[in-house]
Amino acid sequence: MSRRRGLGRGLEALIPAREDAVKGEQIQEIEIDQIRPARGQARMSFDGEKLAGLAASIKEHGVIQPVVVRPLREGGYELIAGERRWRACGMLGRKKIPAVVKEYEDIEAAAISLIENIQREDLNPLEEAMAYQKLMNEFKMTQAELSERVGRSRPFIANMVRLLSLPEEIKKMLADGRLGAGHARALLAVNDQQKQIAAAEKIAGRQLSVRQAEEIAKKMAEESNKIKNEETAERSSFIREKEKELRDYLGAAVKIRERGKGGGRLEIEFENEDHLKRIVETVMGNKM
Repeated sequence: MSRRRGLGRGLEALIPAREDAVKGEQIQEIEIDQIRPARGQARMSFDGEKLAGLAASIKEHGVIQPVVVRPLREGGYELIAGERRWRACGMLGRKKIPAVVKEYEDIEAAAISLIENIQREDLNPLEEAMAYQKLMNEFKMTQAELSERVGRSRPFIANMVRLLSLPEEIKKMLADGRLGAGHARALLAVNDQQKQIAAAEKIAGRQLSVRQAEEIAKKMAEESNKIKNEETAERSSFIREKEKELRDYLGAAVKIRERGKGGGRLEIEFENEDHLKRIVETVMGNKM
């Protein structure tokens, strides 16, 4: 991670077109079977119909923009950008594909592959979120560092990664395109997973807008907070009542400190040894 490049400034600065390959990065015709897909490819699925359409276009017009690869120590090349073009050429039975060969560090290769997919809108929100998380985990990056690498704001990356905490049912809707990232982010305001799922099904079923999804989530969150506050108030009243009963019975200051799942700690204050003895005798009764 020693040398950094500004990767968020656009694909045109990173992936040259056929007519403007820069000096030292001339386009080469490389055998397709010498290229392997990127290990960190963010895309998990390729639309077969769109891929067939791209293949038809390449058959008629050729490959307009070269793919970008990096040489591998063990031989051959790793694909950095242009997997759809590479796959389409393979479908056509082509032996070679125009490519720009560039030296990239692992982190640069992963980031550029992600940027290409993002800028060409090839990723669904779930794939994008998983790619951000994978980059941070694999390269021990913070959200701020990743933000610099891929040209996204830190809050945007944080919100995208939070989508991974949603229930599997909702993540499947994201992957299928039934929900957008905006809809899913709205659901993060709802704490109860079953309510999140119910809201997601309602949003997807009625094809509601992001604004409408936010209104549904806000209403659910307010209802949940109201119930929680009522339960807390009821619990606090019960605790205060029991503290008073114990204080009157023991003749000592008593504090009940709650913990999760109904547990807690009981604190009884005493002034001196005689006071402590009286408290113990009161608690133990005739067992002393």
